[in-house]
Amino acid sequence: MVNFGKKLMADQVEEWKGYYINYKLMKKMLKQYVQQTQHGGKDREQVLKEFSRILDDQIERIVLFLLQQQGHLASRIEELGEKRSALEEYDISQVYQLHDAYREVGLDLIKLLRFVDVNATGIRKILKKFDKRFGYKFTDYYVTTRANHPYSQLQQVFKQVGIVAVVGALSRNLEYLQHHEGSFVSIYDRPAVTLKDPIIDQVNHAVQKLTHATNFMQFLGQHSLIVQEDAQSGSEDLVDDQSYHFMSLMLNLVNTFLYMVNTYIIVPTADDYAVSLGAAATVCGIIIGSMAVAQVFSSVYFSAWSNKSYFKPLVFSSIVLSLGNLLYALAFDLNSLSVLLIGRLLCGLGSARAVNRRYISDCVPLKMRLQASAGFVSASALGMACGPALAGFLQTKFKIYSITFNQSTLPGWVMCIAWLIYLLWLWFTFKEPEHFTKTLVNEHPSESGPAVDILHAQVRNGDTTLRIKRCHHILF
Repeated sequence: MVNFGKKLMADQVEEWKGYYINYKLMKKMLKQYVQQTQHGGKDREQVLKEFSRILDDQIERIVLFLLQQQGHLASRIEELGEKRSALEEYDISQVYQLHDAYREVGLDLIKLLRFVDVNATGIRKILKKFDKRFGYKFTDYYVTTRANHPYSQLQQVFKQVGIVAVVGALSRNLEYLQHHEGSFVSIYDRPAVTLKDPIIDQVNHAVQKLTHATNFMQFLGQHSLIVQEDAQSGSEDLVDDQSYHFMSLMLNLVNTFLYMVNTYIIVPTADDYAVSLGAAATVCGIIIGSMAVAQVFSSVYFSAWSNKSYFKPLVFSSIVLSLGNLLYALAFDLNSLSVLLIGRLLCGLGSARAVNRRYISDCVPLKMRLQASAGFVSASALGMACGPALAGFLQTKFKIYSITFNQSTLPGWVMCIAWLIYLLWLWFTFKEPEHFTKTLVNEHPSESGPAVDILHAQVRNGDTTLRIKRCHHILF
C-alpha cells in the first residue's frame, strides 16, 4: 500500500505545491508532541491547543487558495460568456475557439477538485493519527468546535458549494455551444461531434469521487454539523427503537433534499432571469447568494424553536418556502427585480436545516444515528446535483391567462408546488417526539375535556385521526 505522504507528493500540481496540507510537517509535530507528553514537557490540553492552531493555519491556507482559484474560474467563465453573447452571427471557427476555451476551464476545474479531494483526505488522516497516538478523540473536539462556527473554514473543504456552482455554469455553457454547433454543423463537416462533451463526464466523475467516496461520506456522517456530546444526557438515553419514528426522519431528510434543490435549481437560469428584468447578468450572484444570507438568520430562530417542537417549525418552513417560490415565479410578470429578491430571501428564511440536524441528533437511536447523519449529507449532496439537472428539463414556454411559464419562472412554480405537497405529507404523517407530547400534557394538568384526552390517546397508540386534531390544537 502506497504511503499517503508519498502519494500526496506525487499527486501535487507543481505550481500549487505551497498550498497543499503539509502532511510531513504535521506528522513530525505529532511525533514531537508524543515525546514531550511522555517526558512531562507538555500536558495534553496544551498539546491540543497548539496542534489545533497549526491545523487551523494549514486549513486556512488551503481554503484561501481554493477561494482564489474558484474566483479565477468564475471570472474566466464570465469573460467567455461575454464573448459568447457578442457572437451575433455564428462563425464556426469562433464557436470552436470558445468551445476549446471552455474545455480548458473544465480541465483546470478538475485539477481544483482533485486538490480539494487530496487535502480533505490529508486532514482526515492526520486527525485519525492524532486520535491513535494519544488515545484521545481529538477529531470530535476539533470538528465540533470548528464545523458549527459561523466563520468555519472546515466547511469550505468538506462542502463544495462554490465549486458545484462553477460546475453548473461550465456545463450549461458547453451544452449551449454544442446546441448551436448542432444547428449549423453537419456530421460531414465535423464527424467527431458528440452529443455530450467528454470534459463534462470527467468533471462529474471528479465531483462524485469527492462527494460520494465512502470514507468521505462516513467522515461527514459522523461530523456533518450533527454534534454528539461526549457524554449522553438522560434525555438522549430515552431515544429507543420504540419511540423512533421512521417516517418523521424521512420527512426531515426530504426537507433537506428539497431545500438544496430549491437553492440550486435557479443557477442555470438566474442570469437570464436578471437580464429579462432589466438588471445586469452579474446580479445572478446576488439572486443565488441572497438565500444563503437569509439562512444565517433562520438558523437562529429555528434552533430555538426546535427546543419546543419539530412539527411547527417544519410547517412554518414549508409555508414560507412556498410563498417565497411563488414570488420568485411571479416576478417575471410583475417585471420586478425586488419581488424576485424578496422571494429568494423568504426561501432562505424558510430554511429548516437546523431543525433537520437537531431531529437526527435528538430523536434517532444512537445505533442508527450514523446512518441517519450520512443520509442527511447524502440528501444535501443529491439536492445540489438534482437542482441544476431539473432546471434542464424546464426549457419550455407557455402562458395560462396572463401568467408566464418559462425556463426562468418554472423553477419557482415547480418548487412552490413541491413544498405544498410536502406540507400535506408532513401534516398527515409527522409524529411529534414523545417527550414533547408528554411535556405539553404536564403543562396543563388541570385541563379536562377532549383536547387533553386526545393528547393522552396520541401517546398510547398514535392514531392518525387523533393526531390531526392534536396538531390543530398545538398550532393554533
